[in-house]
Amino acid sequence: MSVRVAVLGGSGYTAVELLKILLRHPHAEVVAVTSRDAGKPVSAEHPVLFNRLDLPMEAFDPDVLKAKGVAVAFGCLPHGVSAEAAKPLLDRGIRVIDLSADYRLKDPAVYAEWYGTAHHDTANLAHAVYGLPELYREQIRTAKLVANPGCYPQTAILGLAPLVAKKLIDLNTIIVDSKSGVSGAGRTPKLTTHYPECNESFAAYGVGKHRHTPEIEQALSHVAGVPVQVIFTPHLTPMDRGIFSTIYATLTRPLVDAELLSLYREHFAGEPFVRVRDTLPATKDTAHTNYLDVCPKAVRGRAVVLATEDNLVRGASGVAVQNFNLMFGFAEKEGLV
Repeated sequence: MSVRVAVLGGSGYTAVELLKILLRHPHAEVVAVTSRDAGKPVSAEHPVLFNRLDLPMEAFDPDVLKAKGVAVAFGCLPHGVSAEAAKPLLDRGIRVIDLSADYRLKDPAVYAEWYGTAHHDTANLAHAVYGLPELYREQIRTAKLVANPGCYPQTAILGLAPLVAKKLIDLNTIIVDSKSGVSGAGRTPKLTTHYPECNESFAAYGVGKHRHTPEIEQALSHVAGVPVQVIFTPHLTPMDRGIFSTIYATLTRPLVDAELLSLYREHFAGEPFVRVRDTLPATKDTAHTNYLDVCPKAVRGRAVVLATEDNLVRGASGVAVQNFNLMFGFAEKEGLV
């Protein structure tokens, strides 16, 4: 069985990472890549695809995509723009895996508060499924619209889920301290990601106001069954890719490393892409893979959880393909290992 797919917004880092994965997927056929640079071959935009995918990029037209037999579209478009593209596709029966933030937050008022604009498609927002397989696997299987999770939030949510589920931490004490490679800022040039500005430097940004905060809180509140608030602080570090999150919370009862390790191994038993470790992880351990590595420690009455992932693969395009596999009944690891 081969599924015809389209990639919307083919010029960015997540798009090229996604295309590389789809090209080795035995059940995916890329039949369209949309871009403002219509007519330009995909391989001209991304030379790594030369002689692998020389398909001309095209203007977005939902009727053309429908005529091509596209069954699912991966949205690699900016926030706001993505919802405008998803709606006509869904109206035509094309399933959507959206890599933007447009459908992640279930409350449109929360979206407006953090993104500074009203939501463009509240009707479809109501039935969007948050695309974190470890929490919403069964809902993803039948979803018409999957909201792919953000990169930082996955390390925070999965890093904390076992503790939150068992009420083993004080939910008012959670601190998520995260570092990301420069590719997390996207391909569009910015002063802060200009080489002389970010090389040999290390800086925090979005302190107290980063848009991933409500996404983390929404998922953890679902796991806990009560509202959860976190202090989330992201940092830019001068490497191409990777996320490293160090998470802190006060334990509700004394625990030792072995107990935490056992808890995490039990919680994530059978999960194909979460690796629970008793050794300290590093970003290179997960680079270019869909794995998320997590190592829990007990330190002076607190849980300290270390979580790493590749921000472009597990953080975006890899987990999007994991969701694709679930939606179309393929083995979850297909194309990803």
